[in-house]
Amino acid sequence: MKRYTLVAILLFSNQLFSQKIIDGVEAIVGDEVILTSDIQTQYQQYLAQGYTNRGDIKCNIIEDLLYQKLLLNQAKLDSLEVSNKEIESELEKRIRYFIGQVGSKEKLEEFYGKSIIQIKSEFRDLINEQLLSQKMQGGITAGVKVTPSEVKKYFNNLPKDSLPTVEAEVEISQIVLKPEISEQEKQRVKSKLESFKDRIIKGEDFKVLATLYSDDPGSAKNGGELGFVGRGDLVPAFEAAAYKLKGNEISKIIKSEFGYHIIQLIERRGEQINVRHILLKPKVSSTQLLETKQEIEKIAIQISKGEITFEKAALDFSDDESKNNEGLLINPNSGSSMFVMKDLDPNLYFVIEKMKEDEVSAPIIMQTADGEKAYRLIKLRKKTIAHTANLIDDYDKIQNASLSEKRQKIINDWLKEKIAQTYIKLYVELQGCTFNQKWVKVEIN
Repeated sequence: MKRYTLVAILLFSNQLFSQKIIDGVEAIVGDEVILTSDIQTQYQQYLAQGYTNRGDIKCNIIEDLLYQKLLLNQAKLDSLEVSNKEIESELEKRIRYFIGQVGSKEKLEEFYGKSIIQIKSEFRDLINEQLLSQKMQGGITAGVKVTPSEVKKYFNNLPKDSLPTVEAEVEISQIVLKPEISEQEKQRVKSKLESFKDRIIKGEDFKVLATLYSDDPGSAKNGGELGFVGRGDLVPAFEAAAYKLKGNEISKIIKSEFGYHIIQLIERRGEQINVRHILLKPKVSSTQLLETKQEIEKIAIQISKGEITFEKAALDFSDDESKNNEGLLINPNSGSSMFVMKDLDPNLYFVIEKMKEDEVSAPIIMQTADGEKAYRLIKLRKKTIAHTANLIDDYDKIQNASLSEKRQKIINDWLKEKIAQTYIKLYVELQGCTFNQKWVKVEIN
């Protein structure tokens, strides 16, 4: 059975965006349209991930897009909304995921050719549409449950010679300590920004200084320019200062989660502004990093002696948001606490591979989402070996699979009903596809 998925591509390679696609409308679903570029971008991204050029993949992509547009169209008809807070949270989650993939915020900005602020601004509308579609889909299957007898029946109906293999998995907790930035270093950065501001006031070009000295590689190559953004597109402290500027005024030094900035207004159009900035990030010294290691070593000794539990130490000392969940890490891809071993970062994999359940690691140096160095302790809470799925060890997974199948049936029923009620037009180029659903097809001469 076809399992529909929401098309949720956030970032594509520079090479992909540089391709010249002659755009056109390929399909209409209610008030929503599917463009040639929508299909091509998804297809090229699929190939870029190393998958083979299967003949039916484009048709699968098109049907996923049709499904997403139908959800989106119905969500708007039903007046569903998502808040700015939900959008920002999803953006942050995806940015963190991709930073984890490429290694650091700077590498992501360099790879994408834009600053994090510009990336967020560019994809805010896309995320809004995806969240609306997800909310619509969630409403369709809300309240659907499976009983233990349904789970057992589902499992017993699976062919015994093709039962899935469950990969080796781990459940881990962490305590993260980040080095403190010294007041002397903060003052050094602020003094340097003040000197830049004085030089600009005396006639030097802001763009040149931003290009030479800004720690924001995405905007530095554009002379610090961010492009037009609206309210809610920037981090609060930066946005508040930027919207107060008039003419070509330069702001006072602004502190944000990224570091310290000075900002210059380029142009304002109603509630949209275009600004340039210079970002300087305070640096962590080797001495501070060593002190952090010594501090986390003391915590490790306390845990080993039984003077404090790992969970209490996470709550009391950790600088990571997981502290409020006893240090437990949640897999962003699955939403569960289990991680497939082979998908872990190699540095973490080789540490955990040698550990036993309930064992705590020695301090491990790591790189945080913002590219800075920190130290962490890892506790291996649970470890499973690769095995053939069974009801005793894998009940939760089988239950989820059974629930997914039940939800899919409900979605298929909803699809048949909404397709019949919605204006849908597929243009000639899509006529060669064999779809799972009977989407309306109208040839256009």
